[in-house]
Amino acid sequence: MKILVAMSGGVDSTVTAYKLKNAGHEVIGCYMKLHGKPNYHEENIKKVEKVANFLQIPYHILDLQEDFKDKVYMPFVNTYKEGKTPNPCALCNRFIKLGKLLEFAKSLGCEKLATGHYARLENGLIRTAVDESKDQSYFLASADKEALKYLIFPLGEMKKEDVKAFASSIEVLKSFATQKESSEICFVENTYVQVLDQFMNTKIPGEVLDSSGKIVGKHEGYMHYTIGKRRGFEVKGAHEPHFVLKINPEKNQIVVGKKEELKINEFELKNINLFIEAKNLNCEVKIRYRSKSTPCEVKIFEDKSAKITLKESVYGIASGQMAVFYDGDKVIASGFIE
Repeated sequence: MKILVAMSGGVDSTVTAYKLKNAGHEVIGCYMKLHGKPNYHEENIKKVEKVANFLQIPYHILDLQEDFKDKVYMPFVNTYKEGKTPNPCALCNRFIKLGKLLEFAKSLGCEKLATGHYARLENGLIRTAVDESKDQSYFLASADKEALKYLIFPLGEMKKEDVKAFASSIEVLKSFATQKESSEICFVENTYVQVLDQFMNTKIPGEVLDSSGKIVGKHEGYMHYTIGKRRGFEVKGAHEPHFVLKINPEKNQIVVGKKEELKINEFELKNINLFIEAKNLNCEVKIRYRSKSTPCEVKIFEDKSAKITLKESVYGIASGQMAVFYDGDKVIASGFIE
């Protein structure tokens, strides 16, 4: 097959390209420029070029900075401004990596788009990776259902340690096995607040309220907090830890309480992204990447909104984050929490 491989200069995409070329496919590499972090692209493009030369494959540099800014970067900023918690990797996968890059692959006449994600595909559904510690099915669950038929994830059956060992066994690729892993959010250098500081004043002191509405302290600006955070604010007279329960951006207030007050048994989604035909689901849900799955019932309405009832309480559901629904190891739906 003719396959476009998303190449970042990292070990995962490098081994992906190597495996596909060795399997006899016509491989074309593609590096995406997504943001303007200084020196970031130059170093990565050198690595991509090294791999392309070694494999004797052509490669492209695709400048998607405007699309990335429109679909990922500014929504990230604006979601924090609204007092919510964004999920930029999920948006990037849907609109950029499995959106714009897939369009580019088709324009080159490629039959498939391959990435270095740790996930599997079976019968048109995303499955969790063999390496559960690296599984990325959660972040891929925002993908358009139609995109899945064009995707392949060659690392889905491999363990990360085996991917690194594989690269180490090839002289030219040894350095890729030992280089530092990329951070989860590629455009955040240190903290997300430093990104927000470029667009607005985040340091506006405000009031801390308890769940009854009583003012109990001060904070340094609501954008410094996410649901469940337990530090960086004042609670007068508190003898046990307090956590952020709610954020009110209009009044620059945060509401705090004890851990038990973070417990949630139901929540809502808008625009549920379904991979199967269903009006109701009895399945499991993950409310954040590293959380464990929780049994739930999902009622889907005509407008594609959904109400989720959890069979076990969970702590600290954050508006703006993605909920991903699983039937065993298969992703069957996703949506952003209201």
